[in-house]
Amino acid sequence: MNSRDPLLPPPPPEAPHHAAAIAAFCDRTWDEAIVPALIDYIAIPAKSPLFDADWLAHGHIERVVRDAAQWVERQPVAGLRLEVVRLPGRTPVIFFDVPATCPGGNASDAPTVLMYGHLDKQPEFSGWRNDLGPWTPKLENGLLYGRGGADDGYAVYASLTAIMALDAQGIPRPRCVGLIESCEESGSFDLPAYIEALRPQLGRVGLVVCLDSGAGNYDQLWLTTSLRGMVSGVLKVEVLTEGVHSGDSSGLVPSSFRILRQVLDRLEDSKTGELLPASFHCEIPADRVEQARATALALGDEVWKRFPWACGADGGPSLPTTSDPFEALIRRTWKPTLSVTGADGFPEMRSAGNVLRPYTAFKLSLRLPPLVDGNEAAAKLKALLEDNAPYNAKVTFSADGRSGGGGGGRPSGATGWNAPTLAPWLEEALNGASQNHFGEPCGYIGQGGTIPLMSLLQRGFPEAQMLVCGVLGPKSNAHGPNEFLHVPYGKKLTAAVAQVIAAAVPPQPA
Repeated sequence: MNSRDPLLPPPPPEAPHHAAAIAAFCDRTWDEAIVPALIDYIAIPAKSPLFDADWLAHGHIERVVRDAAQWVERQPVAGLRLEVVRLPGRTPVIFFDVPATCPGGNASDAPTVLMYGHLDKQPEFSGWRNDLGPWTPKLENGLLYGRGGADDGYAVYASLTAIMALDAQGIPRPRCVGLIESCEESGSFDLPAYIEALRPQLGRVGLVVCLDSGAGNYDQLWLTTSLRGMVSGVLKVEVLTEGVHSGDSSGLVPSSFRILRQVLDRLEDSKTGELLPASFHCEIPADRVEQARATALALGDEVWKRFPWACGADGGPSLPTTSDPFEALIRRTWKPTLSVTGADGFPEMRSAGNVLRPYTAFKLSLRLPPLVDGNEAAAKLKALLEDNAPYNAKVTFSADGRSGGGGGGRPSGATGWNAPTLAPWLEEALNGASQNHFGEPCGYIGQGGTIPLMSLLQRGFPEAQMLVCGVLGPKSNAHGPNEFLHVPYGKKLTAAVAQVIAAAVPPQPA
């Protein structure tokens, strides 16, 4: 083995010379095969189980899994083996296995490249442009609009295209396996069972390629260095069994909304957004601080200007919590933050009479720093919100998901992830791939989102290097209205990933 890294070698010197051919292959495949497949995919409302309890009966997840599997099987990849794995009561997973094209790359002790993505989607949301919609794909000026294309239905197609691009140029590569799930947007609660079932087939994973992340801009390759964890769930406050006339009851019957506000004050300083419990914070590693400073210099005010700010009271745009680029990066990647993403118990405006409502319910999304345990945070959050309720109201917090594939009634959360130290060979390969396909060095950025798989894989394959990247750049607006996939960036990202995979070729014996 190469002395610089015990698991994987330095990149082969010949790979960069094929960069133009790799790029041309990826560009052509995106235009001819990937974009048409994604147009069909976007049109299918394959909402994650958390948002579609009847997903099995509706059949949308089954259809996108079937379509993706058939697309993969149609590709001319020597030795490709694909299986749609179905464990009882769980969402399906696509598993594909492509043998190595380098000598010795299929040996049991040779490192394997694991490629990850998902096919389930977030729900519709409101506010889409009049000519757009979540299930109405539209390609406009290189942007493919619609739910799920960028987050991250493209991943399975781009993964196989990267493999094919290398094979078409005769560039040696290691064995590659694909793991494409369909409940990531629900917290990947089915995935641990599949990883355990497939562990004998996964082999010795030396590099994980996850295409479910974001980019600081569309001008270079971006490596995700950390991901926040999350606890989501419903906080409900009940004071009555039915609504009553507000003129008769208000002032005597406490407002469920006011009680809910008091309960949330235990968690958050509403003036600053600061999360109050110390247990929801963690120390930020020094290397992440330095990377954030470098990224802040590179991106400047675009860190906060990228968002669609509304006009404020004076006609100017609303303001962020900070306009300092470095502090902005830290707040969205290493600080805990509460968002209210939904509400229940409120009638529509046109039906809102003078009635004191019996209950108020908020859907909470608590983002956690990468090093805070999600399950422990969920338990602490439940106790914090429910204990000693004002006016002895009925206060309940019900966390989403299932811990480890089955929570046994315990509140569950997703733990974040902090990337392992980058091996020299991978750092060199990333910079080379970014220079070859973007003309700029690789950038390093933490992401505020959550990919539960990453902490799971880090524990399961502690020696593996992690290439976490994606197409969710400025204004791509995953989960919200007008979500889009930046097709030109997707093409370059696919080519860059192919070049990095080529760099993972095991060394040959002398």
